[in-house]
Formats: sequence, structure tokens, C-alpha cells
Amino acid sequence: MFVMGLKDPHASIIKTTMASRGASETSKLRQNMEEQLDRLMQQLQDLEECREELEEEEYEETKKETLEQLSEFNESLKKLISGNMTLVDELGGMQLAIQAAISQAFKTPEVIRLFAKKQPGQLRTRLAEMDRDMMVGKLPRDVYTQQKVEILTALRKLGEKLTTEDEAFLAANASATLSHFEKVTASLGSEDKIMALASSGVGKTPT
Repeated sequence: MFVMGLKDPHASIIKTTMASRGASETSKLRQNMEEQLDRLMQQLQDLEECREELEEEEYEETKKETLEQLSEFNESLKKLISGNMTLVDELGGMQLAIQAAISQAFKTPEVIRLFAKKQPGQLRTRLAEMDRDMMVGKLPRDVYTQQKVEILTALRKLGEKLTTEDEAFLAANASATLSHFEKVTASLGSEDKIMALASSGVGKTPT
């Protein structure tokens, strides 16, 4: 006899199992994406560290190749998360960070990596270390300014509150490329940011 309103006891178990499996697969996928991004960021970092040993043409060519690999990775990521709000939430920040790298709004591999992994605490720690290094003369002012602007922009994109001083520093020192990146991604939801970046040309590899 069929009783109306009686729920299948297995349905909730199946739903919970599917949700758990989905969360596990999303976690593995994120880990895989982070590993790929780490590899590309390491390539950029190694390149910058070896710059003095390379001919300018060799440096530029290698950097271009790495940025092209980043663009390909970004396209794969875009297709992967298209229409999937769970993945947009998980990986949308990573795509923003990759777009910043491709457009060269951000040029510091470690900052890009921390931005992609949504690590505001580690970004603030790096900034504090930079402040100390600059005060004792270990870090040139131009390098300090560039990296501080990148960190402050990343923090703002991650929803962190900036001090009035930091906001003023950002306004005074942001490059045209970074300002465009900021403008395109300001006041938009994660999915909108991705679509806006894709259509604006911010994510295109510089030629």
C-alpha cells in the first residue's frame, strides 16, 4: 500500500552522499588547479631571479611563453567554472588573480599565488616584512611600491578593509594597467567579474 507524504528514507542518504562526493571532488579539483598555478608562478619567479643571467630577448621570449601558458590555463578554468556557482565561489578568485598576472597588472609571482589561494593573512604578513626590509634598506623603494600596490589591491579584492593611509597609497601609486583591472572588477559579483574581464581584454596576453 502506497502512503502519500511518506518520504523515502534512502533519498536523504543519497542526497547527503552526493553532496559529500561533490564537495570532495571540488576540493580535489581546487587542489589540482592550485598545483598547476603554483608551477606557472614558480616558472615566473625563477625567470625573474635569473633575469641578470639572460639576454633581454631570451628573457622576454620565455616570459611571453609563460604568460601564454597562463592564458591557456585561464581558458580551461573559465570553461570549467562556467555556469557552476559552486566552482565560481571556489575558483573565481583564482581566475581574477590569473587575469591580473596575464594583463601584468600584478607582476609578483608570490603575491599572485597568495591572491589566488585567498590568503589575506599571509599577504598582510608579507607586507609587514616588506615594510621592515624597506626601512633597513634591504628592499628598493620602487620594488616596495610595486609589490605593496599589488598586495593592497589583492586584499581589497578579497574583501579586506584597508586603512585610510593604504587607500591613499594605492590611489597615488597604482599603474594604469592596475587601475583598469580595478575598474573592470569593481562592484561586481564573482561571475560578473569573470565575464567582464573576459570581454574587456584585461586578460589578454600583452604582445
